Amino acid sequence: MKTTRLDAAACRTAERLLRHNRHELVLGDKINPHWIDGGARFWYAVDTSAGRRFVLVDPAAGTREPAFDREMVAAALAAASGHDVDAAALPFGAVELTGDAVEFDAFGAHWRCGLDGGACEKAAGGPPRHPLEVPSSDRRFVVFRRGHDLWARSAEDGREWALTSDGDADRDYGAGPDFFMYSGMLKKAGLPHAPPAVSWSPDSTRVLTHRTDQRGVRRTHLVESMPDDGGAPALLTQRQPFPGDDRLPLAELVVLDVAEGTAVPARAEPQAMPVMSPIFTRWAWWAEDGSAVYYLSRPRDVRTLRLHRLDPGTGEVTTVLTETGDTRVEPSQQPAQRPMVRVLSGGRELLWYSQRDGWGHLYLYDARSGEPRGQVTSGQWAVQEILRVDEARRVVYFVASGLVASDPYRRSVCRAGLDGSGFARVTDDDLDHVVVVPENGEYFIDSASTTDSPPWATVRGWDGRVIVELERADITRLTATGWTPPERFRVKAADGRTDIYGVLYRPHGFDPDRRYPVLDHPYPGPQVNRVSPSFDPGFFGHDAEAAAALGFVVMAVDGRGTPGRSKAFHDASYRRLADAGGLADHVAALEQLAEGRPWMDLDRVGIFGHSGGGFAAVRAMLDFPGVFKTGVSESGPHDNRYYNLGWGETYDGPFDEETYARSSNVDIADRLEGNLLLVHGGLDDNVSPHLTLRLADRLIAADKDFELLIVPGAEHMFFGYERYVARRRWDFLARHLM
Repeated sequence: MKTTRLDAAACRTAERLLRHNRHELVLGDKINPHWIDGGARFWYAVDTSAGRRFVLVDPAAGTREPAFDREMVAAALAAASGHDVDAAALPFGAVELTGDAVEFDAFGAHWRCGLDGGACEKAAGGPPRHPLEVPSSDRRFVVFRRGHDLWARSAEDGREWALTSDGDADRDYGAGPDFFMYSGMLKKAGLPHAPPAVSWSPDSTRVLTHRTDQRGVRRTHLVESMPDDGGAPALLTQRQPFPGDDRLPLAELVVLDVAEGTAVPARAEPQAMPVMSPIFTRWAWWAEDGSAVYYLSRPRDVRTLRLHRLDPGTGEVTTVLTETGDTRVEPSQQPAQRPMVRVLSGGRELLWYSQRDGWGHLYLYDARSGEPRGQVTSGQWAVQEILRVDEARRVVYFVASGLVASDPYRRSVCRAGLDGSGFARVTDDDLDHVVVVPENGEYFIDSASTTDSPPWATVRGWDGRVIVELERADITRLTATGWTPPERFRVKAADGRTDIYGVLYRPHGFDPDRRYPVLDHPYPGPQVNRVSPSFDPGFFGHDAEAAAALGFVVMAVDGRGTPGRSKAFHDASYRRLADAGGLADHVAALEQLAEGRPWMDLDRVGIFGHSGGGFAAVRAMLDFPGVFKTGVSESGPHDNRYYNLGWGETYDGPFDEETYARSSNVDIADRLEGNLLLVHGGLDDNVSPHLTLRLADRLIAADKDFELLIVPGAEHMFFGYERYVARRRWDFLARHLM
């Protein structure tokens, strides 16, 4: 059979498919609505082959039309500003529709253009929102950090005043843990820190925040080899606890009255905050009427989840509900999801998510007594997101997975009565549905697709009917690169019983008479899935698409231990991070896929991944050296004993040396047999480069050959270095597998 060869044209195509470029190849696939009047109408911008368009949608009227005349606005703006203006590439990305005019910022000024063909003129407009300021819902005030304290400013007269005055470096206000608050990615964006963690009350009179206690938290260090001032190397210090440490960041909740300047601290124990602020993760929120603050808490063993009610006037805290379990108890299947907890009926009822029956379902409680009233949903499927609760009709609308027989990861919109009756699918097809709900909750925006069907975006009523069709994605440019949709597959896990699912990318210009090298592209979770059920390949999928353009067969699979399905499927990873998302399942998948695909050359199998995928890539080579002959590991946390406490203690449980040693690549580095490239950012403040250097040190001690690339100025995601790192990855894989 013929063999494959890497060439320059393939590399250029692969580069176009990388995450920072691919959006140029798919047009009209994402709708980012900007609500008008609470969602009564909305506008969005969409890129088309004829340029960017602004679209205005009125769901009540069932209309979709241009938000304004592009040609007219371009001509008027050019005449008023003296700049050339292309109607297909207007020099602004956001607009405000104000009755008979459209307003926007362009060429350093704020402009108002009449929609009736009138001229454009400079207009009074507030300064653009500063990314480090959090505005109130009525836009009268903003809150920001100054030093270690929180301040407020009036939008009306510019007056500023301190909301706190006792913050210091170890106990400051509105701060997250260091690696998030002072991230290197933010520095590259020109920001000194993240926005303050504050949540405004519905009436815009108070803010919920926390004082962040990091006294005694372990300090770790990075060396900036080339500081911005060009001087000598600089030491960068941050606080990051390791598993088993006594001290970790704590959040002391407090409610600040903006006008009065008073502070009401929560009369309760501070909350553990190893990774991110509970306000950013939406684990703390205001009641709709502002009468209370609700927040979730978990101890460090994460086996108990509690809901608390905080009285913002007195600071008194009561516990509303407690659930315990043998493993993790979680308010959602993935940490990035909003917790599926809703307080209803003015604080009298509670809708609560639980996996107690082995699946993810909703339960109704009496919020005052904590007594259960009944199970709202049930079955061998999982609720993924609460969309809306219609309290008048006693119905909850939600997204669920597991209802499509061919693919348990595809999501459907469903409804059920709060008494557990009347379950039905609102979207009755077998597509995957990604949903956005407006502030008024009167309808939803639905993007329906599969891995091989481009998105179709519509406005739908809660009965499922299409009110307005918005966009059908244009993938002409994508297919012109030689891209073909991945094959969605189902095979058996290593246990021979459990179904697992993944995608298989064929090389560009696929020829079944050739034999192609094969790459596994893992991300082991356990906090997110590797494979997306929608057309969008997801955060990790772009690198797999790019590798296929080079002439590789690429496999991605969600093995046992990853989320999105049953509790037992996810719990396969509990205290078993060493399994790296079921690497034995990956090997089983490769063998089954190759049985009917002779073009897959299992004598030339490599693996590559980033972050947790970087750990998995090395682990695969150490545990299955006869399968994985070549690997590229980027930003890998190769020894969880020396990584963030929040990661290790959530997924490997409370610290003990034996368990954590099992998930160390460093301790078994002497097993390495194949070709390995280690890559790490020198300023990675999430997964510190010392975790790769520890592995390198042990490999050297074992007299193992490997390659090492430290990118001195790069943080965890290699922003600004993506092309260079990708080229080095491709060169290495091609050299050893092609």
